[in-house]
Amino acid sequence: MNKFMWACVAVVALAVVAESLTCNTCSIGILNTCVFGSTATCSASEPNCYKGQATFNVSSVVNLYTKGCLASSACNTTTTGNLLGAGYTVSRTCCSTDRCNGASSIQLPLTAALGAALVALWSSRAF
Repeated sequence: MNKFMWACVAVVALAVVAESLTCNTCSIGILNTCVFGSTATCSASEPNCYKGQATFNVSSVVNLYTKGCLASSACNTTTTGNLLGAGYTVSRTCCSTDRCNGASSIQLPLTAALGAALVALWSSRAF
């Protein structure tokens, strides 16, 4: 009887893991390139994959991107705010199939990503 109970527990645990969504993750992306990306298995409290984009009002050239798992209440929302006097808009779009939030991007060394961001900022102010 004890073996039967452990077998049932194993089957239920396998079913729970099989139902979990796998999403691409990106802590920060610049110029459509993920700086640090991987994949994650979503939890019950954050059951959706999402793509997020932060657009700064002073320059639409440099946008920041994120990917990962998100709670249903935060899905398909847009929020605005100010950071050091610069206005920004954050949009989050959710989906619900494995890795539906875009392919994993090529990871760049941090210095290359920061250099690209500075060049984009500089070129947007030069014109």
